[in-house]
Amino acid sequence: MVATATPANPLLLGKGLPPFDEIAPEHIVPGITQLLKELETELANLEANVTPTWEGLVEPLTELSERLRWSWGIISHLMGVKNSPQLRDAYEQIQPNLIQFSNRLSQSQPLYRAFKSLQASETWNGLESAQKRIIEAAIRDAELSGVGLEGEKREKFNQNQLELAELGTKFSNNVLDATKAFKLKLTEPEEVEGLPESWLGLASQTARAEGEEDATPENGPWVLTLDFPSFYPFMQHGKRRDLREKVYKANISRASTGEFDNTPLITRILELRREQSELLGFGNYAELSLARKMAPSVAAVEDLLGELRDVSYDAAKQDYENLKNFAETDDLQPWDVAFWAERQREAKFAFNAEELRPYFPLPRVLEGLFGLAERIFAVEISPTDGTAPVWQKDVRYFEVAKAGEPIAYFYLDAYSRPGEKRGGAWMDDCLGRGKVTVEGKTQVRLPVAYLVCNQTPPVDDKPSLMTFEEVTTLFHEFGHGLQHMLTTVDYPGAAGINNVEWDAVELASQFMENWCYDRATLFGMAKHYETGEPLPEEYYQKLLAARNYMSGSGMLRQIHFSLVDLELHHRYQPGGAETPKDVRDRLAKTTTILPPLPEDAFLCSFGHIFAGGYAAGYYSYKWAEVLSADAFAAFEEVGLENEKAVVETGNRFRDTVLALGGSQPPMAVFKAFRGREPKTEALLRHSGLLAS
Repeated sequence: MVATATPANPLLLGKGLPPFDEIAPEHIVPGITQLLKELETELANLEANVTPTWEGLVEPLTELSERLRWSWGIISHLMGVKNSPQLRDAYEQIQPNLIQFSNRLSQSQPLYRAFKSLQASETWNGLESAQKRIIEAAIRDAELSGVGLEGEKREKFNQNQLELAELGTKFSNNVLDATKAFKLKLTEPEEVEGLPESWLGLASQTARAEGEEDATPENGPWVLTLDFPSFYPFMQHGKRRDLREKVYKANISRASTGEFDNTPLITRILELRREQSELLGFGNYAELSLARKMAPSVAAVEDLLGELRDVSYDAAKQDYENLKNFAETDDLQPWDVAFWAERQREAKFAFNAEELRPYFPLPRVLEGLFGLAERIFAVEISPTDGTAPVWQKDVRYFEVAKAGEPIAYFYLDAYSRPGEKRGGAWMDDCLGRGKVTVEGKTQVRLPVAYLVCNQTPPVDDKPSLMTFEEVTTLFHEFGHGLQHMLTTVDYPGAAGINNVEWDAVELASQFMENWCYDRATLFGMAKHYETGEPLPEEYYQKLLAARNYMSGSGMLRQIHFSLVDLELHHRYQPGGAETPKDVRDRLAKTTTILPPLPEDAFLCSFGHIFAGGYAAGYYSYKWAEVLSADAFAAFEEVGLENEKAVVETGNRFRDTVLALGGSQPPMAVFKAFRGREPKTEALLRHSGLLAS
C-alpha cells in the first residue's frame, strides 16, 4: 500500500497513507481552511437533498466525515509524536475553525431529523446490527452535541466547546514543556551510585545531545530528565536520597507553577464541563460522560470501585508496613517507595528489573509478540519498512496478513523522544476499515494503525533493551491495534474500536498483557541480545512469583485516580468551598496509604482526564480489566498447555472481541465469546487479592 501522488497541499489528498515526508507545518492553515470550505459546501448540499435512507444519509455523511478525519488525524498525530513550535502555532490557529465546523455538523437539524426518520422507517428492521448501532450513535451524539439547543443556549454551548478544545491543547503542551524544562546534570560518581548500566548509557547519551561532547557512561556527566525511561529507573536505583527527593518533587509539581501552570486551566475546564452538561439537561458531567459508556450509572461505577478498594486497601497498607520493616525506618517518604520496593523485590525474588533487560531486546520481543498473534489469531506479521513514508527515521512499518492476503498494516514508533513526543503509550487510527469506491468499483480499504510507545531507545551500539514493564506496555498497545486491524466490519462507523463504548475499549489491550506471563509466549521472545541464550528458567519462576508483588498498592493507585476523576466530574462544585486539589486530598484519605505532599500537584499533569478522552472515564481501566481478566480466564480454563484448545479459544476471541468492533453492544460481544456475563473473580485472582 503506497501513498499516491499528492496535490499541491498534501493534507488535501484525503485518502491512502499520509505522505509524512511531504507534510510541513505551513501546509496546515491553508490546507484545513480549503478543506473546511469544501466540506461546508458538501454539507449544505447534503442537508438540502438528504433522504432518510442508508444510501442517502449515512454513506454521504461518512464520506464527508472521513475526509475531515484523514486530514485532521494526521495533524493530531504529529502533535503527539513530532511536536514543534511551528506545528503548535498552526494547530492553534486553525483549531477554532475546525471546532466551529464540527459543531455545525453535529448540530445539523436536517441530518438529525433524517436519522430519526430512518430509525422510525420500515427499512429499520432490515438493517444489520452494525448499521443500527451507527444510526443510534449518530442520534445520541447529535443530542449530546447540542442539536436540541437553540438561540443563546446553543451559542453558549458552542463557545464552551471551542474554549474546552483550546484549554485541552494548552494543558497538554504545558505538560510537555514542563517535562522538557527539567534537566539535572550529575557530574560526581557518587551521585549516580546504584544506577544500572542502561541508565548511565541513556543519561550520558542525553548529556551528549545537550552539548557535553565527551560524556561517557563511565565518567559522565549524566543528564537526568523527567521522561519516564530516565526518571523512573533513577527513583528505583539512585542511592542519593536527597537527589531522589528533588527529582520526585519536580515530577509531582510539573506544570503547576510559572508559565506552564495548569492550575487555572483545571478550574476552568471543570467549570465549562459542568456548564455543558447542565445545558444538555444532565445533573453533572459524569452523567453526560456515562451516557456514551457501558456502565449504566455513576452508582454502578462507584460500586465496582468500592468493591475493589475494599480488597486492595488493606493489602496496600500491608505492602507499606512490609516496606518500612524492610527498610528499617519509620520515615519512609514517597521518594523512598520505588527505591525500597526494588530492593525488597531483589531480596524477595533474587532479581531486579535491570537484570532482565538483556533478555528483552526489541527485535526479539517483536518476534515473540508476532509469533503469539500467529499462534492464537492465525495472522502473519512481517516488516514492510520503506513502503510507507514515516515521520521519524526510527519508525517501523508492518503488514498483517491472513492466509497470505494482507488485511491490515501498522506503524510502530517505539522510542522515547522527550523534546517532541508526549509521554505514555497509545494506539491511534491512521486508516479505518471500510468499503470505498475506486474507479467505479467497490473495494475494502484496509485498516492502518499507529502504535506509539516511549521505551528506552537504543544506546550506542546496543538495541533497545526493554524492561519487563515496557514489554507489557507494548503488548497492551498491540492489543488495541489488533482490535483496530482484525475487525471484519465494513462500515467505518463501527469498525475496529469505532463505536466501542469507552469503558470496554481497554478489554483487548489489557487481555494481551496476560500473555507476557505465558510460558510459550515468554520463552518465544526472551533471548539474550548478545548470546541468543533463552531466559533462564529460574528468572521465569521469579517473574511469576513477583507478578503480584505490591499488587494491592498498584490497584489502590488506579482506584484513587478513578475516584478523584469521578468526584471532580460528579459532586465537585466549581467555585465552591473545595478546590480540585482539596477534593483529591480528601479522597486520598481513603484511597492512598501515604497522603500526597503539600506540593503534590498531580492533577496538573493528569492529561488523561484534562487533555485526553478519559474525563469521568478513568474508571474504564478497571471496568475493562474485569472483562479482560475474565476473557483470559477462558484460556486458563482450557489449559494454557493445551495447544489445540488455546488455538480454538484464540480464534473465538478473534471472531468476537476483535472482529465485531462496535457492531454490537460490548456486553453482547463479551457474551458471544465467554457464553456469560463477566465476573470479578479472575481479576482478583490474577492480582493475588482473592480471599482464600
